[in-house]
Amino acid sequence: MRPLSVNTAIEVCSNVKLRDMPVRNLPGTYIGNPVTKQAIYTPPVGESIIRDKLSNWEEFIHAPGELDPLIVLAVAHYQFEAIHPFEDGNGRTGRILNLLLLVNAGLLHLPILYLSRYIIENKSAYYSLLLGVTSDGEWEDWVLFILEGLRQTALSTVRKIDAIHALQEQTMERIRIVTRAGGNADLLAVLFEQPYCRITNVIERCRVSRPTATGWLNSLVAAGVLIDVRAGRERLFINSHFLQLLTRDERSSQEPEPTLF
Repeated sequence: MRPLSVNTAIEVCSNVKLRDMPVRNLPGTYIGNPVTKQAIYTPPVGESIIRDKLSNWEEFIHAPGELDPLIVLAVAHYQFEAIHPFEDGNGRTGRILNLLLLVNAGLLHLPILYLSRYIIENKSAYYSLLLGVTSDGEWEDWVLFILEGLRQTALSTVRKIDAIHALQEQTMERIRIVTRAGGNADLLAVLFEQPYCRITNVIERCRVSRPTATGWLNSLVAAGVLIDVRAGRERLFINSHFLQLLTRDERSSQEPEPTLF
């Protein structure tokens, strides 16, 4: 993976917005009330000034030192959002950059920590604390807020991963019992790569005939492992138990783990 850079931020924002997103070069951008148009915060203006501040952001995240990577993340996230370098998409871009920073620091192998949920659910506090750093230098409250978000998100992510692993084991057992696929790891992979699959996915991944793939999936539908839904001419086989786990908020959930038995 390439080190994070200003170009990374531009690429991420362009992907988020599905169009080229250059650094802002026009005035008029502000953060405030969209109804009253009252500005709460006005970010830097002028492409050269913004690029200079982005260069400082890039230097900070790669600077050698004794700061913990999580502290670096909190400070760098403030920097990026305060610079507000793009016309739109700064929030989503900044949250993606947080994950990439954790990957770059070796704290994650994959960007699977969904910190966005915490930030979105605490949006008022988030913006208030951002403004507190800008106006009064209240860094401690800001850093503690981000660290708490990382703590909550990490715990809920671990619970979700454990629940998915348990569901995979149950599903494999049902595959052995109700189909002739045996302990087919490829079939299990198809069912958990995303919460739905098609017959063609099983044919291609498991290298079996259409009748065989169809028989396996029909057996899993009959056993309650999958739900069969028509989408035009296609049949979608939905792993509803997996979908439930993916969408569940593990921090507050009191639901029992889904079971296929």
